[in-house]
Amino acid sequence: MSPSSKHAPSLVRRRLLASALGFPLAGLVANRPLANPASVDLDWHDSARDRPVPIRLHLPRGPLADTAPAPLVVFSHGLGGSRYGYTWLGEYWAAHGIASLHVQHVGSDRAIWAERGNPLAMLGLMRQAISEREAIARVNDIRFALDQMTASSFSQRIDTARIVIAGHSYGANTAMLLSGARIERAEFESPLTDRRVTAAILISAPPFHGEGSPKPILAPIKVPTLHVTATEDVIRVPGYFSDLDDRLAIFDAIAGPDKTLAVYAGGSHSMFTDRLWSGGEALNRSVKSATRELALGFVERVLKGRPSPINDWPARHASILDRFVPSPVTSA
Repeated sequence: MSPSSKHAPSLVRRRLLASALGFPLAGLVANRPLANPASVDLDWHDSARDRPVPIRLHLPRGPLADTAPAPLVVFSHGLGGSRYGYTWLGEYWAAHGIASLHVQHVGSDRAIWAERGNPLAMLGLMRQAISEREAIARVNDIRFALDQMTASSFSQRIDTARIVIAGHSYGANTAMLLSGARIERAEFESPLTDRRVTAAILISAPPFHGEGSPKPILAPIKVPTLHVTATEDVIRVPGYFSDLDDRLAIFDAIAGPDKTLAVYAGGSHSMFTDRLWSGGEALNRSVKSATRELALGFVERVLKGRPSPINDWPARHASILDRFVPSPVTSA
């Protein structure tokens, strides 16, 4: 099934992108992957849940695509996002030999902004989006996407034994549930951990809505984690507030010994999206550049078994950092 014209980039834009990257125009049809594409959009459907699961897959290109199967980072967007977001990470990873699968969560995606002219209607959509039902559905979106990826022709290009889960904001909650977080309530009775996940990148991770201390929830997480936030990383939505103190509490609560924390000075919560002006344009660009470098180093260490390539990262980015807590495993 090809992407709808409402959500997919136009064919003209895709042709321009292909031309700019040096790809042939032949076969550039929605959902028909090129031999070596920059990205592929697929509209999957989970028949068991009768739920659409759109994805964008960024694949390594050039000489990197001809080597061994690529490790995979699976990305979960924040409230109101889509598969087309966080390109500054997905495209960067792909350019460095790591595939990146961006899953769109239909119950909490950008469709909620369609009612921004009707505050009451939008508030109702937002409440549904942050419900327990949707939190669990997001986890199952990722599970389904991984199952589909394993069963698809792309499986030959992906190393399914080397998978990192990543997410921003609400997506970080999704990543934590897949990494071992455990909420003791009836709605979360079934464990949501996916043993295919070997590490997690948590950007602007908020506490779980309606829960108390994060320690009993997050203590079961033992996989390596990278935490990224900023001193002005503040979430304000109706009925919910979360700031830096919450991000630090989440970092402290995770029991796994291999965890790294980067806190930028200033900024904003949405500067980690594709917006270029949020938090100040100069800082925004610097933070994105530093974060993708840090995330790549983290992934290469935990998935490729390489010595840490980021030992000098804090010194090189000291001008924008408030604090940096390296993993004791990284520095060992």
